[in-house]
Formats: sequence, C-alpha cells, structure tokens
Amino acid sequence: MNHSLRIVCLGDSITYGFPWGPQASWVTMLDEVLEGEVINQGINGNTTSNMLARFERAVLKYNPSHLILMGGTNDIICGESFDRITWNMREMVERAEKEKIKVVLGIPTAVDEPYGEKLLVRLRAWMRDLATQKGLQIIDFSRPFYDDKGRVRSDLLLADGGHPSRAGYQAMFAQIDPKIFSD
Repeated sequence: MNHSLRIVCLGDSITYGFPWGPQASWVTMLDEVLEGEVINQGINGNTTSNMLARFERAVLKYNPSHLILMGGTNDIICGESFDRITWNMREMVERAEKEKIKVVLGIPTAVDEPYGEKLLVRLRAWMRDLATQKGLQIIDFSRPFYDDKGRVRSDLLLADGGHPSRAGYQAMFAQIDPKIFSD
C-alpha cells in the first residue's frame, strides 16, 4: 500500500453510498483500484454546514494527501442560500489548502426535480469556476446523469429522484481518472 496516498472523500449520502451503504459507493470502487487509502466520510443528510462543522475530525485528523469534496444538494433541498453554500465550500477548500491537502471538487449529480436541478446547475458552474481560479482538479459526477439532449437520466436514479441507483454509482466511478491522484 502506498502510504503517501490517502484520500478523504467528504460529502453526503451520495458519497456514503445510500441506500446500500459504503460497499456500493463510488468511494469503495475508487479504493479498489488505487494503491493507497480511500476514506469514506459521507454522512446521509449532511449539508455543507455540517461538513464544515466536522471538517477537522472528518478530514484533517487523517492527514490526507487529497480531499474529494462534494456537497450542496442537501443544502438546496433544505433551502439554504447560495451564498452560504459557496462560503462553506470555499472555507473547506481553503482549510485543506492551508494544510497542503490537494483538493478535488466533486461536481454534484443531477436530481430529477426541475427547481432543485436549476439551483444545482448554478452551484456546479460556481464549483467549476472555483476550480479554475484555484487550479483544482474536478470530477464531473454530473456528466453521466444527462442524456444527449441534456435531460436528467432517471434510469441512473432511484425513485426518489436524487440518489443514484447501483448503475448510477458505477457511472459516477467511471468519471474518475485515477491519474489525478498521482501528482
């Protein structure tokens, strides 16, 4: 095992692997292909405020080389402001950078609910801009959740319209280029 590669994946239920648990998650799939340690710090229902509140114990205590940060969907469902979501995300990125942790932004998956999806489109664009400004890698987890006409692919989502199916988690994993962790 490569002890220099330790990745913490901080997020919500879509990081955790809901409803099947971590064994079905994209995080476990990544752990199976990398020489290193991949730590699942996804908690069902977490908002970016929750993630920020637990940042030290969920991320910093592991002294990771990398952080994959994905969140915002629960914030949108709960009616949190765009400014609060982006402040929380930027704060977590800056805390990680201060500790010399390489940050990778996970672009949130689609939801099959038009208003929530409209808000997520704005958040995804902001995350891409932040990555460009700070020279961060991204994993576009949203990409496979749209068909060639830009419609949400409900076949990759559970009946709730927000959580990936098993095929959805596999599609998420397929978006990860393991080479982004080698530098």
